[in-house]
Amino acid sequence: MKRLYLTAFCGIALATTGCAQTTLKKAFQKDFLIGAALNPAQFCEADSAETAIVKRQFNSISPENALKWERVHPEPGEFDFTLADRYVDFGVTNKMFTIGHTLVWHSQTPDWVFKDADGKPATREVLLQRMREHILAVAGRYRGKIGGWDVVNEALNGDGSLRNSPWRKIIGDDYIARAFEFAHEADPQAELYYNDYALEDKAKRSGAVALVKQLQAQGVKITGVGLQGHYLLGEPSAAQVDETISAFEKLGLKVMITELDVNVLPTPGQALSADVSERYRMGAGLNPYTNGLPDAVQQRLAQRYAELFSVFLKHRASVSRVTFWGVTDGDSWLNDWPIPGRMSYPLLFNRDGRPKPCFQAVVESARQPSNVKSAAGSAANPATDGHR
Repeated sequence: MKRLYLTAFCGIALATTGCAQTTLKKAFQKDFLIGAALNPAQFCEADSAETAIVKRQFNSISPENALKWERVHPEPGEFDFTLADRYVDFGVTNKMFTIGHTLVWHSQTPDWVFKDADGKPATREVLLQRMREHILAVAGRYRGKIGGWDVVNEALNGDGSLRNSPWRKIIGDDYIARAFEFAHEADPQAELYYNDYALEDKAKRSGAVALVKQLQAQGVKITGVGLQGHYLLGEPSAAQVDETISAFEKLGLKVMITELDVNVLPTPGQALSADVSERYRMGAGLNPYTNGLPDAVQQRLAQRYAELFSVFLKHRASVSRVTFWGVTDGDSWLNDWPIPGRMSYPLLFNRDGRPKPCFQAVVESARQPSNVKSAAGSAANPATDGHR
């Protein structure tokens, strides 16, 4: 018998069966790209079932780790593009808008990058040269194949100030501008993004807006801002997401939801964070759904996704892409962060690759009267023209 989940937000019935008839990329084909972050088993096609989901559902891809510095440039003068090439070839072959993640980040960057031959901090000149060489080698290699780069990742503290990362300590505040300039030099046609989490918080958002304005005033090319979208069931509010997208729209930027998932598990630390360095021990009540997600929580998750996509659709003129951070619940980084070994359920597909009620909630959000374009106003979203 077909089980129905009712969502008050949408006012529609969400069925767990038959919901795969419409794909995500088809549902939003006139609105924005729909993407997923992939691991090697998916883009190397070792996991045929999950690869099939990717090909059927998504028209954009991001790499979870394949293009991070520690993977492609582990030692001075040594590059390993084995997995990166496979990832990019998968995107090109399947005609997907392919994202590069990420060129400059304080995490997953080898220690040697920031040191001289004696193990002391490198000079500003040396680190700038290493940054340029890395960006030209990596972004230059995929010129014309990777459509957009997360040039700088997570450069801000929660209060909106610049994170005192090794990049900033050695180079200074202008390391961000230099990274964007080098990325533009490597591939003048690629879109260039600043990417961060918790920009829905007012203080951090203000810092990001100030950063973008400074780059624009200097004539630095920046195409858009990525809101990572690591959300909880209750926060940030829809109004906060709305305000955040609007803030960057006003600067003439594209906005991407770059790492979307909804954590249904208790949060032991900060309410809204995606700092990979955070770690906590397992405690009572912190892994409550080891036998599956209860129906009531499934409903809440479906409602939450419908609410979020309603906001994204409201801003379809500037939102160019919505990317999920993973394909199925079993792939999610939230199974191991910030507490290793938990059973997490943040995505649209369960561990067996079957669509969950939240999948249909997302698809149905595109069909709601307020989100359906009239025939007279059904022109393709200019934010996504050229991505198809």
